[in-house]
Amino acid sequence: MNLSASLPLLVLALVIEAAFGYPQRFYAAIGHPVTWIGRLISVLDRLLNREASSLITRKAMGVLALAVLLAVTIALSALVQHLCLYFGPLGLVPLAFVASTLIAQRSLYEHVARVAEGLECEGLEGGRRAVSMIVGRNPQTLDEAGVARAAIESLAENFSDGIVAPAFWLGVGGLPGIAAYKAINTADSMIGHRTPRLLAFGGASARLDDLVNLPASRLTALLLVASAALDRTADASGARRALRRDAGKHRSPNAGWPEAAMAGALDLRLAGPRVYGETRVEDHWMGDGRAEATAADIRRALTLYKRSCGLLWALAALLAGVTLL
Repeated sequence: MNLSASLPLLVLALVIEAAFGYPQRFYAAIGHPVTWIGRLISVLDRLLNREASSLITRKAMGVLALAVLLAVTIALSALVQHLCLYFGPLGLVPLAFVASTLIAQRSLYEHVARVAEGLECEGLEGGRRAVSMIVGRNPQTLDEAGVARAAIESLAENFSDGIVAPAFWLGVGGLPGIAAYKAINTADSMIGHRTPRLLAFGGASARLDDLVNLPASRLTALLLVASAALDRTADASGARRALRRDAGKHRSPNAGWPEAAMAGALDLRLAGPRVYGETRVEDHWMGDGRAEATAADIRRALTLYKRSCGLLWALAALLAGVTLL
């Protein structure tokens, strides 16, 4: 699929997902493409990741698992794309509906908004309960400011991983591009952990996930800076300053970019020391503003996020228009 087709497809998919999301009745009836990918990853992990094997063997089996995952995902998505486009330009509409299931604008907004609602209506326990659905850290270690920061950090990072990166790879490679990205991203979230069982086997998935997220993390930061410049309550210069100073200090090569931009735009401090399960992670702070974030700051972050999504739509539409000239 060339850019003159994939970019209009991207615009359609973004609009469809924002309007409809992924209906719960579909999820209840057939699951979700990411859950199907997850099942395949679980099977490959069970079959190929043998604890009795040597370190080199487990690394090789991890590469093989990733190759099988990508081959299956790309082949099936290419078949779906071919079947849709068999009907010509009108086939872009059903293809966009399929592609929209791999973008998460609406669901990300709803999940983060629930954290603000939990804090506003039920206090700390309500906020902890809601934030536990979107972050991996131990919610019982978080006070109200920690809950709010966790929600904003998740919004920033998942704006990159769940919206901008899938959109980028959909625009570049059509349905196989976005499906391959989601397969890599899901593999990283399932087996790309630095645990004794997964360190060797999931290493290839973790490194490839870092690589495919590089362009989107930088683009996400630019979208957030641009959105801040359009918002009188946000600070675009603060976002740029935090990016230059802090983005490269994050333990992730990608997460620091959207988190630093969001922190600077809202005059907050994000990231910093956190607890995952029983493990304390000493991460650098992003931004130099207040650490005492509130539900109102979550609302401000959501406003910035919505405006950034609008800018992403505009950028996609502009590029699509240019390719059609």
